[in-house]
Amino acid sequence: MTTELSAATFKLAATAALSPAQQQLEHQLFTFINEHLHTPQPGLFVIHGDAGTGKSAVLAAAFARLQALSRSQTANPLQGTTNYLVVNHNEMLKIYKRLAGEDDQLRKKDFQKPTPLINRLAKTNQLADVTFIDEAHLLLTQPDRYNRFNQHNQLSELIQHSRVVVMVFDERQVLKLKSYWQASALQPFLAAYPHQQFNLDTQYRVTGSTAVVDWINHFTRGQLTAKPHVRDFDFRIFEDGQPMYDLIRQRDQTVQLSRMIATADFPYVVNHGTWYVTAGSLKLPWDKVNLTDDPWALRPETLDEVGSIYTIQGFDLNYAGVILGPSVGYDATTDRVIVRPERYEDQEAFKNRDDLGNLNPLKAQIIFNSINVLMKRGRYGLYLYAVDPVLRQRLLAL
Repeated sequence: MTTELSAATFKLAATAALSPAQQQLEHQLFTFINEHLHTPQPGLFVIHGDAGTGKSAVLAAAFARLQALSRSQTANPLQGTTNYLVVNHNEMLKIYKRLAGEDDQLRKKDFQKPTPLINRLAKTNQLADVTFIDEAHLLLTQPDRYNRFNQHNQLSELIQHSRVVVMVFDERQVLKLKSYWQASALQPFLAAYPHQQFNLDTQYRVTGSTAVVDWINHFTRGQLTAKPHVRDFDFRIFEDGQPMYDLIRQRDQTVQLSRMIATADFPYVVNHGTWYVTAGSLKLPWDKVNLTDDPWALRPETLDEVGSIYTIQGFDLNYAGVILGPSVGYDATTDRVIVRPERYEDQEAFKNRDDLGNLNPLKAQIIFNSINVLMKRGRYGLYLYAVDPVLRQRLLAL
């Protein structure tokens, strides 16, 4: 495995080890699997944690161990089990399948998108023994004919077709209404099954002081606090997008894995020409549809594109240049960050919900969630440019 691939993903480097909290999580997870593998009712193990807390790293390591035990020639309680890791995210699925080729105990067929797996298990009337779900907050909570999902909740279907389900869930990374969970709905849902929950709260991606993470957390709740200055994390706010891009290019030349990313505030239609993101004097094309097996962040040509939440969620960058588009603004009266859903160009995010009442607060939360995902990509640096001039001046004043 290349160093770049390890750095860009949740895959631990060869010399790395799980932290004590992650080791405790893995131990509890396997205890839970063994206890619930042969019980009448499915068991549900939920891993919570903010972006960058190592949820996927634990999940990937635990799944590799599970499959090694399943395929071991030595008798053990998990020998011969049929297990899957599911993720409703094309770019992350590419990483999982790529990593499968580097581990003798893993197969590409171990990794699936939810709808094809649900439909196949239902058609053959089969049960998976253990189903791992990464980014469970991206699962659908309503039918979606475009994705050939005709049932009502992908998590319910996966539980119905599994003996044990292990899922990563972060409500602050829900990016579409069709994946939305009401805060009051998840706990009663879990209560219907034997379940256990584990929270990871140590930040592993954003290096240095917790001050930067705290600043981002305040920002994504609409609050502005003094810009932190920390020695080992480069946090800058720019008056124009071009100098930010120039610095990102320099960072990529020296340490790689540095990219421009933006909120979904600029028009884009799939397979209909080239669409652009503008940031002051900067004009760059949106990321293209990626039909290769290589994730967006690992392809050299994407240094000349702007990535979206859909290409970068779940990945690590070394330096992230984040463009806050027109939907993100500032209210001088209250000194708060505001969002304008009517300016958000990802209308797919707001489609097809008539069961949630007033959608305006939920739409605002989805935009803030997308900002949270973008701002927590960089390990060593975060660069910000705000298209809205009032917000930009307020950020520069910090």
